[in-house]
Amino acid sequence: MPDVILATTPLDPLARPLIDDLIREYDHRYGNFFNAAGAAEELNRYPPEAFAPPDGNFLLVLRDGQTIAGGAFKRFDERTAEVKRMWTRRDLRRQGLAAAVLAELEAQALRQGYDRFYLTTGFRQPEAVRLYLSLGYTALFDVAADPETYRHLPFEKELRHPAPRAASAVALPLQQTATPPEAAAR
Repeated sequence: MPDVILATTPLDPLARPLIDDLIREYDHRYGNFFNAAGAAEELNRYPPEAFAPPDGNFLLVLRDGQTIAGGAFKRFDERTAEVKRMWTRRDLRRQGLAAAVLAELEAQALRQGYDRFYLTTGFRQPEAVRLYLSLGYTALFDVAADPETYRHLPFEKELRHPAPRAASAVALPLQQTATPPEAAAR
């Protein structure tokens, strides 16, 4: 069964694996470096409505009914959406799921009137830095510097509507159908 992308909210029970694992992941990587209360406070900083249309969106990737990846965006300013809650289940990483989530988030942000994405990642997430750079995001920091000096690593990307597809120069063969009985009798 193919993966399914579901637009929902952080309150959906299907979002629980994403939220719980983000808390575990951030607490493991950062402890109380950013906040004495840990990651749970950060993840609860924004109300669920911030990730709902018309200003935001919250997407999950489901495989066989199980949540395996997801991400969200919220309004940053009039033309900019801020990416939040990017997550892929640990055992399924490096399979393109995060790139697929970002591509769908970008497409949805365009449909909702945004033309720029902004995001930050933490300095102890080099795999996220590599992902964003590989997907055309511009680092708003010196990538050669020690990332810990920045703490939060900001990125941006101008969103573009996909170019219309040009007509194919190659003619596709017509699908043959069985000869109707009345034509065969002639």
